[in-house]
Amino acid sequence: MSELTQKARKLDAVDELAAKRDDFVLDGPDGAVYLDGNSLGALPVAVPGRVEDVVRRQWGEMRIRSWTEGGWWTAPERIGDRIAPLVGAAAGQIVVGDSTSVNVFKALVGAVRLARETGAGRDEILVDASTFPTDGYIAGSAARMTGCTLRPVEPSEVPGALGERTAAVLLNHVDYRTGRLHDLPALTAAVHAAGAYAVWDLCHSAGALPVGLDAHGVDLAVGCTYKYLNGGPGSPAYLYVRADLQERFDSPLPGWNSHAEPFGMRSEYEPAEGAVRGRVGTPDILSMLALEAALEVWDGVTVEAVRAKSLALTDFFLECVAEYVPEGRVECLTPLPHGERGSQVALRCADAGPVMRRLIGRGVVGDFRHPDVLRFGFTPLYVGFADVERAAGALAEELG
Repeated sequence: MSELTQKARKLDAVDELAAKRDDFVLDGPDGAVYLDGNSLGALPVAVPGRVEDVVRRQWGEMRIRSWTEGGWWTAPERIGDRIAPLVGAAAGQIVVGDSTSVNVFKALVGAVRLARETGAGRDEILVDASTFPTDGYIAGSAARMTGCTLRPVEPSEVPGALGERTAAVLLNHVDYRTGRLHDLPALTAAVHAAGAYAVWDLCHSAGALPVGLDAHGVDLAVGCTYKYLNGGPGSPAYLYVRADLQERFDSPLPGWNSHAEPFGMRSEYEPAEGAVRGRVGTPDILSMLALEAALEVWDGVTVEAVRAKSLALTDFFLECVAEYVPEGRVECLTPLPHGERGSQVALRCADAGPVMRRLIGRGVVGDFRHPDVLRFGFTPLYVGFADVERAAGALAEELG
């Protein structure tokens, strides 16, 4: 038994989150090491039974009564309040629904409208130049709609790019390719100092590390729920609007669900109070209630404990890669300092696509990003240190 194998066993033996693994469906016939939770989280064991109840009893038997008696109507805010502690937000500021893309559009246009209440000349949107492509597409559309100029800027260069024309800034908390963690507190403060509004995409940080939305005065934020929150494929996203901005938040997508009197059927739109005004149309109940069941895995878990294990897992993976993988075969793109690292490790590899296909074939599931990046996501609620050592060993054998 190698020293790293022994180390993995010792680390697993003292892992305070190890028991959480039993809350997930993981051990299939191939015994896979699942390191792709940064794309799609594993299935929590509570979800199938809950979905069956929603379909058979709530929909099948109670039918339309479930909107009131089953709590369907209040689910977007109720589940938003369940997510809130995971991103450092007080209750009443998050609404669940729609996709991340739709919520980025709401937040960004809403941010520009907020900025223009005090400065009509604010006609520029800054966007993370390395952002996930869809965020860039949405930012471009929001800019055209609001008459703004879109300016791509690397996150580290945002403070120097801000000015009197800046209305809003859209940034990713964690870079989806490299796993780099950006400085949310400092960048938010810089945006505010320039009189602009900050919109943060939390897709690769929520459920993996502390975010501190309230503590750092973030204006608006969005995120998906199918990665580290394990809500399932296509599960609804969420929108955060800071409490003191909600009365002024002017969504570009007003709908009957966000109306002050949704069943009044009035032709004039009057927004509801609070987080509800972030809603649009009828909630997607099946996937939303599956998400609610999935979030039960967080009972008794702190984000701080998850972050501590995340850093330990990624540290150990990098140690194993350095020991096992032939020198020069991979290059680590993920920052080594803990303060700059999310919960994934990205390795540059010349033949990354074929390598990842072979790894998946032997039960080590990560993913590949064009043109040459191997991504390994570490979800602390169900990934153990023996998994990490096995993955590094398999990678070494494929690159040897």
